[in-house]
Amino acid sequence: MADLIPLTALGAEAPRRASFAALTLTERPDIALASLALRKGGTAPQVFGLALPGPGGMVTSGGTAAFWTGPGQWMVMADERAEEDFAAALCAAAPGCSVTEQTDGWVAIEMDCRTPIAAERFLERLVNLPPEALAPGRATRSMLHHMAVYMLRHSETRLLIWGMRSAADSLWHALESAAARLTAD
Repeated sequence: MADLIPLTALGAEAPRRASFAALTLTERPDIALASLALRKGGTAPQVFGLALPGPGGMVTSGGTAAFWTGPGQWMVMADERAEEDFAAALCAAAPGCSVTEQTDGWVAIEMDCRTPIAAERFLERLVNLPPEALAPGRATRSMLHHMAVYMLRHSETRLLIWGMRSAADSLWHALESAAARLTAD
């Protein structure tokens, strides 16, 4: 029987990481992701201690977070749980809701900046959004180059970007190029 080796979305055994003068980019294959949708007539549950947010919102508690994706719809994520059946755990925490495993369909890339100003300058190069759309504690869907992404601003200096796994290399290239240009300025 063949010995199979799990690979990250960027095609390596270990997560990719690149450091620049102003920031660090890190692939995060350890984060589990599942979608949660209300069924007709349902009410938003509290999942893992999180009150599900409204439009543009994101809530976090410990290593778990949820962000709004549409009316009655959210993505729920958890650090260090990608190897588990996270969707089953979410389903148990949200009875009567529809849950779909999403982890392997997406790539998560985290950006850590040295200063809030570096983070703002980096975001200016990536997306055409008003600053309040990506204020700390906010999440939004946007276009980054030719790709649709979710951008979650955890703090003034930390941003998590979710992109389609099939475009992982293109997303990494866009982020790495922007970081290199930021460093050169």
